[in-house]
Parts: sequence; structure tokens; C-alpha cells
Amino acid sequence: MQPVAIWIYGTVVAEIGIGIIGGGYMGKAHAVAMRAVGGVFDVSLKPRLEIVASRTKESSDRYRDAYGFERSTDDWRVLVADKKVDAVIIASHQATHREIAEAALAAGKPVLCEKPLGATLEDSKAMAEAARRSGAVNMVGFNYFRTPATQHADRLLKAGTIGRPVWFRGEHTEDFLADPDSPADRRTNDPATGTMGDLSPHMIHAALKLMGPIRTLVAEVETVHKERPSSAGRVAVTNDDQGQIMCRFTNGTMGHLFFSRVTTGRKMGYVYEVFGDKGAIRFDQEDQNALWLYTADGPESERGFRKILSGPSHPDYLPFCQGPGHGTGYQDQNIIEAAHFLNAIASGGPASPDFDVGYAVHQVVSAAEDSSRLRTWVEVQ
Repeated sequence: MQPVAIWIYGTVVAEIGIGIIGGGYMGKAHAVAMRAVGGVFDVSLKPRLEIVASRTKESSDRYRDAYGFERSTDDWRVLVADKKVDAVIIASHQATHREIAEAALAAGKPVLCEKPLGATLEDSKAMAEAARRSGAVNMVGFNYFRTPATQHADRLLKAGTIGRPVWFRGEHTEDFLADPDSPADRRTNDPATGTMGDLSPHMIHAALKLMGPIRTLVAEVETVHKERPSSAGRVAVTNDDQGQIMCRFTNGTMGHLFFSRVTTGRKMGYVYEVFGDKGAIRFDQEDQNALWLYTADGPESERGFRKILSGPSHPDYLPFCQGPGHGTGYQDQNIIEAAHFLNAIASGGPASPDFDVGYAVHQVVSAAEDSSRLRTWVEVQ
């Protein structure tokens, strides 16, 4: 990387050229985050939106103008090879992740890749191996774990605030395909965009981060609405709508995970509960600035869950606001992620969660799919 030194508020800051592949939902989120991060966090690298790549010249040019990139291209290879692109963000379809990541890592460029890491377990393994060979900073976009409340929950668990965990429950539930008459599209016919490929990685990552590795599991994965309307009539849905995992973590904790895109009424059900022998923790992303904590101390008549509002004493909150309870939002998670990515690059790494974590998450997904097919408990390798 050949950073350009610039002055900001009397401090020398290095400029870093950012290339983003994919300009849709997450491409926009990353572009906005990179434009905003320097105004929120004290980062030593100032992002410059250099190139955006999309599948067509028209869409690439549109994203360039909308998000404030210097240039655009319809060929991701041009972006990766460009000398002014110092770091690459992959926000394109899962099937493209491996080839792009391997090329960028081979060029020694830091990579932030959206989840799931690869479209297949083989892809994820190869990407993790490529990252280790390269030594370049690498990160997977598990952005929901970045909320100040969840980062605080992680600290509480590590500090032993609720004692020894005995049970973990997690879910990632939404209802964007709850209506059986919602039309078929690319999200209903690709294994990588089914619920196990699309939603489950977020909560599996949270479970592994909070509880550690999963040793064994048994799972059920199913398609609830087996056909959907299309311009050609009703067509088969070829991927999964929901799945559940009963598991045992390596630390001995019992767990249950549930994922669904057909849970009517749920919009952002990234939820976890941890019960320990001295207390408990609850969190729901639909109320992302609140963490519920129970501690088994004091008289029984005065015990109960208490609501902790996110505030400046919690990780990554103060740069946004000095007032507790004012809250952060979805886009702020991506800004926090951008700051962690840039700081890892500035320090030479490592970043967290890295590609090894993304591969570990995919191993759990693969084991769950095997268990559902075989109708038995399996070990997670």
C-alpha cells in the first residue's frame, strides 16, 4: 500500500484508496460507512472512495455518482489490479467471493468480505487458506455483533458476571418471505441464499464468539413454502426457509439456534439469551440499544432483569454521542466495522472476525445441513 499523507485538524493522516465490488444494499452501506468513519472515529487512515465495480457499466456509473467514488468499472479485476486501490471490500453475490478474495489477497491487499465467506464450504476453506498465505488483513462482515450492547454482553460474559454459562439460545428470524405468494427470485433458488446460507451465519458467529466452538449438533432444515409464483407460473423453491440446531459447545454449555425467513412479524430477530449459574443476559436487535441483565444477588424479593441502555461507557458508543440512551442504529454498526478494519490495516492486523472465523461459521452450517440430511447427531470438524 502506498498511502498519501494529508493534514486533518493539524494531524498527519494517511489516505487509503477503497475499492468496493457490488453497489447494492451492502455496497451502499460500506460506501456510506467509509465516507463517515473519519468524522466519527479517530482513525489514522482516511478512506478515499476510489473505484466501485458492478456487473454493468450503467449500474457502476450510477453507483459512482450516487456514493461519491472517483471512478467506476464493470470488471472487478480492473478494480483489484488498480494501484490506487489499497483495500478491497467484497459486497457482491456469494458465488463471486472466492475468486475476488483470492486475487486481492494474492496482490497483498486487505480484504473485507461480506458474509457468508464463500458460497460453499470448499470456497470458505480456500479463502481462509489464501488469507493465511497472504498475511494481508482480512475480515468478514458480521456487522450485527458490532452494536455497543452486544460488545458489552461479550465483556460481561468474559468477566464471569453471570457465572458459568449453562444454556445459550440464539435466533436470526425475519419475515421477508413469510407470505407464500411472495414471488420466486434468486433468493429462493440458490443454496447460498437460503436461510442457512443467508441468515444463520450471523447468529452462528454470535454463538461462537460468546460461547466458543460447537462440539456436536443435531439439526433440522426445511422449506416451508415449496412453491412460489413467477412469470412462468408457480415454480419450485430449491433452498431452505428455516432451520434449527440443538448443540453442545466445547465448554459444556447446551445450546439451541433457530433461523428463519418466514417468521411472520419478525423484522430483525437477531436475539440471544445466555443463562449462567449466577445470572442471565438477554438481547434483541429490534431493540438494539438495550441489554437485559439479571444477577442472582440481593434479596429474592428485589431480583429481576434490569434494562441497560447503551451509553458512552460501552464499546464504540462515545464517538457517536455523549448522551446515554440516545442510541446507535444499523448504519452505525457498519461505521464501527469500518473503523475496526482500518485500524487493523494501520496496525498491521489482525482483524476480527477474520476469514478463519468465517470458515468456522461455515463448518457449523455444513454440519447442520449434514445432520438434517442424515437425521443424526454429528461432530463439527
